[in-house]
Amino acid sequence: MHYSSSAVERAVMELSKLPGVGRKSAQRMVFYLLKQSPQAVNDLSTSLSDLVQKVKFCSICNNIAEEETCEICRSEKRDRSIICVVEEANDIWAFERTGDYRGLYHVLGGVLSPLDGIGPDDLHVKELLQRLDDSVHEVIVATNPSTEGEATALYLAKLIKPLAIKLTRIARGIPVGADLEHADEMTLSRALEGRAEI
Repeated sequence: MHYSSSAVERAVMELSKLPGVGRKSAQRMVFYLLKQSPQAVNDLSTSLSDLVQKVKFCSICNNIAEEETCEICRSEKRDRSIICVVEEANDIWAFERTGDYRGLYHVLGGVLSPLDGIGPDDLHVKELLQRLDDSVHEVIVATNPSTEGEATALYLAKLIKPLAIKLTRIARGIPVGADLEHADEMTLSRALEGRAEI
């Protein structure tokens, strides 16, 4: 469907490019915005413009930052002997919400995916290896438990194990509140592998 306003059509087209947003969802967003005050829409526009102009990637860990390095890398309160390797910067937020992890991070910028043409040179693997000096005692691999995440974890293990640095993988298993009868075989198997003493 085409609208009598080219501005509406363009806004629908641009919003529908976002992940998980189809044309109908984009239409709903546009018509919602049309009902808002001009100030509210300008605030949204300014915040999106600020994303492009102010946000960059940390020169150390590739987390999002507004300065050369992110707040985590600059913090004197972080344990610099542990680096948690994640796929994307939004994975850091998940760990930070727990309040349990006090080490540093390294963002790979994706995972190995030969079918999509993503190899080691497309990720921040080289930068990770450059960070692994005598002060680092443990690397935690926290990639997703997908085929690509597992392949990436195995690739990193092959590179890091010869460096005599402790290498760990986050545990996977049954989520809190789930019923065992609904868990698949792979999840149950991983849960058994990652069991801990109580």
